[in-house]
Amino acid sequence: MPHVRSVSIGVWLTRGSRHESREQAGMAHFVEHMLFKGTASRSAEDIAQVIDSIGGQMDAFTAKEYAGYYIKVLDEHLPIAVDVLADIVRRPAFADDDIEREKKVVLEEIKMVEDTPDDLVHELFTGQLWKDHPLGRPILGMPDTVSAFTSDTLRRYFGDAYTAGNLIVTAVGHIEASDVLDLVRRHFSDVAPTTVPVHEAPPRVVPDVLIRNKELEQSHICLGTDGLRQDHEDRYASYVLNTVLGGSMSSRLFQNVRERRGLAYAVFSGLNAYRDAGSLSVYAGCANEAVSELIDVVVLELRRMRDEPPAADELRRAKDHLKGSLMLNLESTSSRMSQLARQEMYFDRHYSLDETLQGVEKVSLDDVLRVARTLLVDGGLSATVLGAVNGLSLPRERLALA
Repeated sequence: MPHVRSVSIGVWLTRGSRHESREQAGMAHFVEHMLFKGTASRSAEDIAQVIDSIGGQMDAFTAKEYAGYYIKVLDEHLPIAVDVLADIVRRPAFADDDIEREKKVVLEEIKMVEDTPDDLVHELFTGQLWKDHPLGRPILGMPDTVSAFTSDTLRRYFGDAYTAGNLIVTAVGHIEASDVLDLVRRHFSDVAPTTVPVHEAPPRVVPDVLIRNKELEQSHICLGTDGLRQDHEDRYASYVLNTVLGGSMSSRLFQNVRERRGLAYAVFSGLNAYRDAGSLSVYAGCANEAVSELIDVVVLELRRMRDEPPAADELRRAKDHLKGSLMLNLESTSSRMSQLARQEMYFDRHYSLDETLQGVEKVSLDDVLRVARTLLVDGGLSATVLGAVNGLSLPRERLALA
């Protein structure tokens, strides 16, 4: 991207929370925290100071299927960024005192989710949709598993996961590819090549209803169903379907739930896609006494999505919204860097912007209706309600889509 002066560079690990055993739950996320606590040659303060001294931005995250560590700097500081990234992902200290302190931090993070109902309801919904499967477990882990982590177990996990076969480096910005390759070779050429295989099996979805009573000023609702995997050939049609349903301000859910009925401030639909599974879900927050009405309205919109193709102007609006959002997002070096990494992980190739835009543009009305009927199967809808709804009854027939 020659028109910018910044560079975003990231090291991506193709292992996430789904690759943990039940006893390891939360370990991928905990290791991410520990990598910032110091290395063989730098303390946590040293890491912070070197990035601050060049005006850089550094962050990391853990997801279900991968983790990412990235830095955004001025182009002239790329060598420093690569040196710091290589240091933290290759030589973490895992000091016992730091581990004990960080356990307290992560346990507070877990409590914070419990006190953030719009996050909690999604976690409850996912745990119910993919019950007894690693994809259904919280990325943060559980208090009992996090409390049991030791230096030995963390080092063993790190040694098995952070190997050459599981690492991807992506860089975007004002750079020359040859310069980046030279830096990566210098800092990563001797990473252990061996990779410990992990077992992956798709989750089995059993639609269910979960109602959790919690004293809140507002109730939080998730309705959803099975979705498409990340590389599915119908993925572009599912993007358009989601946009029509609840992915924009002109969507059916936003207009009918918020604008026309005033039932919710926040209402939207979303897609989650993984290597071998996916989900389509709808979230809304509403007054406790409006839960029943809101659920009925959402189910009605899901039925309509399944039974009626979008109008031509709806389809055009959804396509233009998707294409505009994508192009605006890719003006950022960090967003484009993340997209490169995900494409490498899931497709083993790079899709150009033009290819992606063409994929969206090719979606027809019939494609959207066909995918809607594939996903919105009668009897396939799961529901999670969190709030002061003691006594709420939600029989399966109210969730019928036929």
